Amino acid sequence: MFAASADNLLEDQQRFLRVAQESLAVKRHFQLLLWLQGDLQYFVPHEVLIAAWGDFSLGLIHYDIISTLPGVRTTDLAGIDVSPLIRSLFDRWIKQGSNPFAVTYRQGVPHETPGTQGILHPTLRGMRSALVHGIRDQRGRHDCLYVTLHSDEIPVACGKRLEMLLPYIDTALRQVTHLPAQHQSDQSAQHDEVVDKGLTSREVEIMDWVRKGKTNHEIGMILDISEFTVKNHLQRIFRKLDVINRAQAVSTFAQSNRNNRG
Repeated sequence: MFAASADNLLEDQQRFLRVAQESLAVKRHFQLLLWLQGDLQYFVPHEVLIAAWGDFSLGLIHYDIISTLPGVRTTDLAGIDVSPLIRSLFDRWIKQGSNPFAVTYRQGVPHETPGTQGILHPTLRGMRSALVHGIRDQRGRHDCLYVTLHSDEIPVACGKRLEMLLPYIDTALRQVTHLPAQHQSDQSAQHDEVVDKGLTSREVEIMDWVRKGKTNHEIGMILDISEFTVKNHLQRIFRKLDVINRAQAVSTFAQSNRNNRG
């Protein structure tokens, strides 16, 4: 019995080392998919992985959905917003001290969450359990949340396994280029007052610093938000001002201010 247990332990250690080593070789989405379906499944069995990152407090969230199930991938789910589900799981993760946790959905993943118009892919609605953990990026000042979904109940022990493997999952995903159809949920301006040329008070504040020559990183430091958040604000500002770069945005913004004073 002891020998068998020792053999199993050695085999588990070898599997873990393979998962860690192979994560470093992931460079493309197809390689990522193959890696997720390999030895990782032994430790954390799942059918769908949702990776979400950004500024959850402001609602600026990117997410990628990875699965071998038909029609359940980022490129297949255009127009279907899973961010309400992701944000509810993120809030729960924070309340639980940023520790991994499992959720069992007796009736399937809820799809009547406000903001989803009751539409989630039928396969996602059919999932019966979720395993959730995240990483707080203190240097970039944004968060990353990882959600695995399974049509069966996930064993309790998988929570600890996910905690141990998450740095490798995070590393693998950071090495993969964003897909052209990468989803972004932007709810940051819903409660921010529009004050000038369609810009919100936060966007005007950012443009003031851009006009003074500050970089995205510097603006983030000044306003105590992530560089990621500043970049997303600027992309929205460019669309509102109908410009394509910072110089044009500064010129258009300055002209607007002169007209307002006149």
